[in-house]
Amino acid sequence: MSLQKVKNALLTVGVPVNHYSAIKKPNRYIVWAEESQASAIWADERMVDQAIQGTIDYFTRTEYDANAEAIEQALNDTQISFALNSVQREDETGYIHHEWIFEVFADGDDSV
Repeated sequence: MSLQKVKNALLTVGVPVNHYSAIKKPNRYIVWAEESQASAIWADERMVDQAIQGTIDYFTRTEYDANAEAIEQALNDTQISFALNSVQREDETGYIHHEWIFEVFADGDDSV
């Protein structure tokens, strides 16, 4: 499974999706990024596959926003492993910030 599948899953939610950082900050938006290698498979003294770990951040000003659940459904539908890491209200911006950690296996062509 590739990083492109993460992006494509998030695009189905219907809010702006940004890779690494938000360009414009509307009332609701998603930012996602790959961050590290979660694990790897080695054979014949070389890496033959690896799992990539990253975060998905959803920012909204709406309490109990249904898009948070839609993000999880999109990840489930695409068979992307994830865990909700935190939900917090940011006093400075007024956003409610949901953060998920995801893992996918890289497939060699992970251009996003």
